[in-house]
Amino acid sequence: MTSRPARRRGTELEDAILGAAVDELTESGFAGLTMDRVAARAGTNKNAIYRRWPNRLALGVAAYRRLATKVPVPDTGDLRADALELLRGANRLWSSPLGAILRELLVAAGGAAELVAQLQDQSGVAAPWLTVLGRAVARGEVAPEALHPRVATVAIVLLRNEFVVRGVPSAPDDVLVEIVDEVFLPLVTSRPPSRSER
Repeated sequence: MTSRPARRRGTELEDAILGAAVDELTESGFAGLTMDRVAARAGTNKNAIYRRWPNRLALGVAAYRRLATKVPVPDTGDLRADALELLRGANRLWSSPLGAILRELLVAAGGAAELVAQLQDQSGVAAPWLTVLGRAVARGEVAPEALHPRVATVAIVLLRNEFVVRGVPSAPDDVLVEIVDEVFLPLVTSRPPSRSER
């Protein structure tokens, strides 16, 4: 008489589901991710998945977050060099197979603000840029008024537009330099106090 395998619950089951979803994402992209295939691969049923993630997109975002790694924040002692390194790192990520999955998920998420925020956390949207800008403020390269999330992220948003809006597979380096030299640096070095700061 053979004993049945123990039923997985809690984090053990969640880990199996997310592991299966990660495998599906890396093999087939978000377009090929289905609840049926994830359930079969994880050795569970779709109800177990739907109890944890309400739809395919939420599951895809959770799986992507497991795949993604945080981008290291450069510290060269120079704002321009730091900004270029951050932008080049983002360009490498978004040009990779992992970046293709991220772009698919961002398009699918559309107006789902919570899911977009989760993806942006993983793609290095705000935190690293605020860090390099904060260091530049401390060094006296830029005024403290420049340390604002919308200002800090303008370069990465312009790069994201190259991929999402223009559909480029990778941004040429001269585009990255142009974003930093013609938009980002002039913006942060000439930032006047906001009305609320006057």
